[in-house]
Formats: sequence, C-alpha cells, structure tokens
Amino acid sequence: MPASPVTYTFLGPKGTFTEAALMQVPGAADAVRIPSSNVNTALDKVRDGSADAAMVPIENSVEGGVTATLDAIASGQELRIIREALVPISFVLVARPGVRISDIRRVSTHGHAWAQCRLWVEANMPDAEYVPGSSTAAAAMGLLDEEGVHYEAAICAPIVASEQPGLNVLAENIGDNPGAVTRFVLVSRPGVLPDRTGADKTTVVVPLPEDRPGALMEILDQFASRGVNLSRIESRPTGQYLGHYFFSIDADGHAADARMADALAGLHRISPATRFLGSYGRADAQSPEVAPYNSDEAFQAAHAWVREILAGAVAAPEHAHGGSPTA
Repeated sequence: MPASPVTYTFLGPKGTFTEAALMQVPGAADAVRIPSSNVNTALDKVRDGSADAAMVPIENSVEGGVTATLDAIASGQELRIIREALVPISFVLVARPGVRISDIRRVSTHGHAWAQCRLWVEANMPDAEYVPGSSTAAAAMGLLDEEGVHYEAAICAPIVASEQPGLNVLAENIGDNPGAVTRFVLVSRPGVLPDRTGADKTTVVVPLPEDRPGALMEILDQFASRGVNLSRIESRPTGQYLGHYFFSIDADGHAADARMADALAGLHRISPATRFLGSYGRADAQSPEVAPYNSDEAFQAAHAWVREILAGAVAAPEHAHGGSPTA
C-alpha cells in the first residue's frame, strides 16, 4: 500500500513569502500544500493531525520576533521546530488597473510588511491609512474582489503581482531596508530530533520563575557558564497577569551537545515549566566557536572524574592520612 503524501500547511494564500520558505524544504513541491489564514490556524492543523508540519514566520531582521508565532508556539499542545529557512524580502505596491499613487487613501498588507515599508509610504503617500491584512498575498488578492474591498492598494511580494493579471505594479523595491530577511520555521508534532549537523540551533521557552532581582540573570547564566551563545532572546507576556513574562530563546547548539544538554538541565532546575521547542540545523550553516573546556570531550572527562571520586578510585593526597604534604 503506497504511503500517504506528506501534507504541509503555510501562512497563505498562495504566493506568500511563507510559501517561498516552504518550497525550500526537500520534497515540498510534490507534497500536499494547504494555505492557512493565520499562524494559530496553521499550528492547530499540525496539532490535530490534518497537516504533518506547518511553515510559519518567526523572526524578521528589521522587526524582530513575529509575536503571533512566538505566542502560539509557547502554549497549547507541544510542538517541535524541525527546520528553519531564510527568505530575502522585497516588496511592491500594487493596485487595480487605472489606480494611481495619488488616488490611494488606504493600503493593506501584513503588519511586518507595513513596518518595513513605513518610510517609503511616508515619503510617497503621507496621508495613506494602513489596513491590516492576514498576509501580504491576502491583501493583494483582496483587491481582485470587486465587492467589499475597502482599500485601493496593497503591499506584497513581486511574485504575487507577476501571477495576477488584474494587478498593476505602481512601485518596486519599496522596502526601507534592501537587505531585509525573514526567518521561517517548519513545525511538527514531537518526535525524533533532527540529527546534529555541527551548525545547529535550539529554541526554548522559559517562564520567569518569579519576579525578583537576578531571576533573569539565573536563566542567562545557564547558557553563559557553559559557553552557549544566544542568537535571540525576547520577552513575551504570558497573559496571566501584569508583569508575568516568558522568554523565547534561540541558542547555538544541539540538545545532543554536552554543553547544551547541561544548560537545558540547568534551565529545568530553576524553571521546571521550561518548554523545549526543538534542535535543528541552522539555515546559514554557521558553526559556533566552542572553547576546548566546553567541548563534548571536556564534559565527558569531567563527569568521568566525578564518577571516579564517588567510586573512591582517585588517590587521596598523603596529608589526608596524616602525612606531611612536603614530606
């Protein structure tokens, strides 16, 4: 009996940057691909089994973490990040035929796209009002709806405009930062971790155990004392009450690395509600610099030394038996 095809979901509709990220996954072109209207819906499809994995945005080089993803993955049934993808971001301004820039009063797009084009909009359409969209592609496709559309233009990816004859490109490369990149993660249900590559990343969510001086320092010290570099740390409210936060953290290394495993154990000791979100290969394949005393071999040698002490195999110095240390 042939195996069922892999099913992926992504932040849709077709033509989003998220779909471009998904297409970097080997085999995605031949898989079943289902668009989702928002991040929560995409992750819920993974949780209920209607999708094997979801590609969602998690970080942008201009705006930082994507809060919808950080919050959705930090609660509910546990999920695992198994892969990441980087997509260079560029934007175009589109409208229906006959609309000029001077005619535009309202513009729709995703919140992160709007933030990345804010300076261009202020310089070229200072009176334009922002209309939030669930995605850049959804905003552009909304212009093709003859009834009910309440904006004159949209900001989207160039590929959306090129595939829709009913959209005219009024301006290209309107992003304020030409080097902008968005990071996406492929999320599945918990299972076997991806193998170590030597250039890996681990993501965790750590609730602040209690709001007191030094509480955050204790969390950070679990990584610092073991030579684990943090590539991202962001605080997010838990929603329980004012002043209660969790920290979303990306750290360089794999859970199978001795230094990372030791750091994760330390986190769990001081914050038992810590949520492990996965260890996976870095998209940029950059390996961390690891000091010799933080290598796997160093940790193994240290643990072996302690075991020998507990077994009484390490010879005690002579003065411990009453002899002179200088005899």
